Formats: sequence, C-alpha cells, structure tokens
Amino acid sequence: MANQQEYDVIIIGGSYTGLSAAMALGRALKKVLVIDGVNPCNKQTPHSHNFLTQDGKTPKEISELAKAQVANYKTVSFLNDIAIKGEKSAKGFEITTQNGLIFKGRKLIFGTGIKDQMPNIEGFAECWGISAIHCPYCHGYEVRHLKTGLFANGDMAYEFGKLLWNWTKDLTIYTNGKSTLNAEQTNILASRNIHVVEKEIVKIAHNNGQIQELVFTDGSSQNLDALYAKIPFVQHSDIPQSLGCELTEMGMLKVDMMQKTTLDGVFAAGDNTSPMRSVANAVYGGNMAGAAVSKELIAEDFGVIN
Repeated sequence: MANQQEYDVIIIGGSYTGLSAAMALGRALKKVLVIDGVNPCNKQTPHSHNFLTQDGKTPKEISELAKAQVANYKTVSFLNDIAIKGEKSAKGFEITTQNGLIFKGRKLIFGTGIKDQMPNIEGFAECWGISAIHCPYCHGYEVRHLKTGLFANGDMAYEFGKLLWNWTKDLTIYTNGKSTLNAEQTNILASRNIHVVEKEIVKIAHNNGQIQELVFTDGSSQNLDALYAKIPFVQHSDIPQSLGCELTEMGMLKVDMMQKTTLDGVFAAGDNTSPMRSVANAVYGGNMAGAAVSKELIAEDFGVIN
C-alpha cells in the first residue's frame, strides 16, 4: 500500500462489489484505497454460478483474478484491515481501522455485504453455503430434482415454496414449530405434493457440510439432500448508519439508481443494498457506484478549475 493517506475514494469491502467499483475508478484515474478484512460471506460456497465467463469457479478464484486485474491500475491501493469508524470531515470523510490507521477520502463506497444470523441448530452454520443454501438461481441447478427442504414459515414459505417447485418436485417445508401458513396456502402446497412439517429441528447431521439428515426434538429424523433457508441478517458494517445513512424496511442500505445512499458522498452496492445476492449483481452494483462516484468527482474538480 502506498504511504499516501488521502484518497479520492475509500472503498470499504474488497470482494466483488468493491473490486468492481475500484476498477471503474482506477480506469477514471482516481486515487482509491480498498480496505478489506478478507472475510466474505460466501467463503464456504464451493462454486459460484450464473455469472458469465466464470460459471462453476470458486468464489476465491473469481475474487483473486479480479483483484489481480484491478491491481494493474496503479492509482488503486489495497489494505488488509477492518474499518471500524467513520466520521464526516471538512473535505469528505475519515475512516479509522482496527489497527488504528486513519485515512481521508472525498467519497466513500460500502461493499460490506451483510452478516447472516444463523439459527440455533447444530450443524446449520457448517452447512451454510454448501448444502444449506439461500437462492435457487445460484444453487438450484446443482440440486435439481433432489430431495429438498425449505426452512421457512408463513407467507415466505408459501412464496418461496412455489418458486422452488420449479427445480424439484420432492420438496418439504420445515417450519421449525407451529406453521403460520393459512389453510388456503397449505392446501395449495399439498395439491403440488409439497408437505409441511412442524417438528422443531435440533440438529443437521452432515458430512463436511453436505446434509445427510435433519434430526428433530422428538428423536425422529428425515433424510435430505439440500435445505433452502431464509434467515435474518444484519449489516456487516455499522459505519453507514453511524454516519446517517438510512435503511429500507428490509434492513438494506437505501440507495438510488446510481447506488447513492441518503447521505451525500456515500455510496453502497451489493448484498448490503439488495436481496439479489449474486456475484453478477455485486459486480454490476460496484461498477455503477464507481462510475457514479467518478462522475461526481470530475464535476467537482471541473467546477474548482473554473
């Protein structure tokens, strides 16, 4: 990393979103610092899909290639650290890292993603991203026609169950307690041979993250190949909120079409702004944020020159 402490843009989060934004800004000749703690949410995922030219590659392969390409732009620097504090300054923002370093940037981009909140079920975290999965567009083809479960309840279980029926007709909904599906929803699902199990899950038996069976509190069990789940999350970084950025009702950072948050000078993209959690969406959002930020910087500098 260069010794320079002041940057046009500080990007917090160096995965697909951050790297995509950094490439756009590097190509716009802007001085950029990418701060990344190297802890991506998809670190357990064996393969990434639905991203042209990289289908089937591991998330690490894609990010390493991306970083190597971004590093070709000499105005982009990288720091392996964690941003823990952000403050507004006269000329932009100041970011403090876990190692006590302070950097100044005219603009900020957050590609920090979200942090999944794992249920208190033994084995769930170990299977997350491998056979306990969140998205059929990311993973559905690989588990098509297999014995599949859906860990959800109520309207979410109904709507997601309808969607998953496209990939497998061997589908069971596990509500992990009393079902909150209404009678009509339950009947419609049953007519498609989608059954609802209300037993509470105590454990997921697995082999290196590959689900073998669900074990219930009553001692019974059910063989399973894959389990979709919609679980709660929190923002991975609380810096945007501490600065005053607003969240949506879903808990995402609120952004406009140019990935700009509700706070001037702060942009965000990727999983922290959208429920569409995919590499392709992260790359798109980062590219848009990088272009939008560079446009703002160019306009500001052009105004100063005049």
